Amino acid sequence: MEEKNKPVDRRVLKTKRAIRNAFAKLMAEKDINDITIIELAETADINRKTFYNYYSGVYQVVEDIEQDILKSYEVLLGNVEFKQSMNAPYTLFERFSRLINMDPEFFGYLLSMNGNIALITRIMTLLKDKTREVMTAQLDIEEYKADIMIDFVLSGMLSVYQHWLASDRKVPLEEVSDIISKMSFSGINGVLKET
Repeated sequence: MEEKNKPVDRRVLKTKRAIRNAFAKLMAEKDINDITIIELAETADINRKTFYNYYSGVYQVVEDIEQDILKSYEVLLGNVEFKQSMNAPYTLFERFSRLINMDPEFFGYLLSMNGNIALITRIMTLLKDKTREVMTAQLDIEEYKADIMIDFVLSGMLSVYQHWLASDRKVPLEEVSDIISKMSFSGINGVLKET
């Protein structure tokens, strides 16, 4: 029991973040099958022994990334009330902004993995499943309708965040999230009402 409550050493977190960012950076440039441990360690500015202290190979890094994103998303959805979010949608999307702002370098690399769409697809599937689970538990909605709504919102949101991360980021992410929230819950008319 004590192990679960024991705080994680900051050096461990820093090293794992360096490995994760290096992996995402390399995935933005090449196929996962072409990434070597030596290259990954060099990009993360660590030695191979340090890499093996945390991971057995490249695919374990992928699993760790997927699990970290899913855990963060579960926390994000943890106390979301979908009925209330329809009246104040920005609160939900503001949480996405905070998540991305915690590590924009990583998310920038992750979402620029054009040649490695399988990882993004797996992550999106995990996010869609978790959203459906929470949404259908709270709202009286048929599952196929929930799936359409979730596909539409998450795909659009991913595309917008991808574009923002690849841009010069002059527009604050909070403003981008505000527009996404209005588009998601009020459509184009909700955004145009303000102009």
